[in-house]
Amino acid sequence: MCGVNATGDSLGETAPSQPRVRGLRLLFVTPRYLPHSGGVETHVREVALRSARAGARVTVLTTDPTGALPPEERSDGFEIRRVHAWPASKDYYLAPDIYRAITSGPWEIIHIQSFHTLVAPLAMLAALRARLPYIVTFHSGGHSFGWRNAVRGVQRRALGPLLRRADRLVAVAQFERELFARQLGLPPERIALIPNGADLPPNETSAAKPATASPTLADPTIVSIGRLERYKGHHHVIAALPAVLRQRPDARLLILGSGPYQSELARFSQRLAVADQVEIRSIPPGERAEMASVLSRATLVVCLSEYETHPVAIVEALALQRPVLVADTSGLRELAERGWAARVPLHSHSEEVAAAILGQLRQPFVPASFAPPTWDDCAEGLLRLYASIVKRDRECAS
Repeated sequence: MCGVNATGDSLGETAPSQPRVRGLRLLFVTPRYLPHSGGVETHVREVALRSARAGARVTVLTTDPTGALPPEERSDGFEIRRVHAWPASKDYYLAPDIYRAITSGPWEIIHIQSFHTLVAPLAMLAALRARLPYIVTFHSGGHSFGWRNAVRGVQRRALGPLLRRADRLVAVAQFERELFARQLGLPPERIALIPNGADLPPNETSAAKPATASPTLADPTIVSIGRLERYKGHHHVIAALPAVLRQRPDARLLILGSGPYQSELARFSQRLAVADQVEIRSIPPGERAEMASVLSRATLVVCLSEYETHPVAIVEALALQRPVLVADTSGLRELAERGWAARVPLHSHSEEVAAAILGQLRQPFVPASFAPPTWDDCAEGLLRLYASIVKRDRECAS
């Protein structure tokens, strides 16, 4: 790890104009991967795919607490390895084989995706033991259990020595960059800012509703999107639905996602007597064209999550020129402050949420200009980091 001191000094922005990564043995380490769905899973797949196309020899190392998925497979031009993790019913992801896979492998760069499970510290320790350069992309997020959110600051400080020794730290939003710079005691410029991509594959319906389409047409569809966890806030949209239906009885709510909170959301819809107007379903992670099709038909896309950094699906909705309503918190606030989304206070009463939704149905807010980052942009930014690390290490070895 020549050229990086114990505080993890920045590598600078001296990468070549075209990233040179052909033949690079690149390992992505992530707690979960496809067929599980989520922003991190999407990020890893899109970046791994493009890294492989650029000539890198890519492996994704992940966990499988269930033991139901294949331990090894090849897809999209790269290898996927899954190791067992404990416990099966929790998201701690204690996976000792992560350490062994890193220390015994032929890797040149380790890219650790997200920090909030036991996978990240184990991977960082293994990289240090093997004297391998490592990068960490934070992918910070919320949690449905309050105590887990309460200890996040303590967790970040405990991981501080390992994070500061990374060859590079990466944030996907300015909000996240500033948060971690402050908590790790680093200047913000020491953390690279590389947003997620927001481009979906074209489909026959993606242009069916231009931004000027009237939201007063029959059957307005409100889409609340995200993993089915309590902290994602889908229940707040359901709670607002009776008030919305009093003025717009033709409205319906589509909750798009999967997760452990699904049965509770269904029961809540029944208690409020709006079950007939609520649909809960998911789209498989690989069905990107189907996601584009559904989002392009939405009258309004809503995200009332307690914590998001750079929500992929919401930025995708903006790229499709859909009106978006978000909770005024974390990275969602950043979207609103940039003039890209309408917002409502995080802990609003259901009547306030209903009023905000109805306001968007009557007069949707769509940004006049929105040029989202693409996955090609995201991958190229990371490939430049990889190339700069490889160039430095090869110069040190010569």
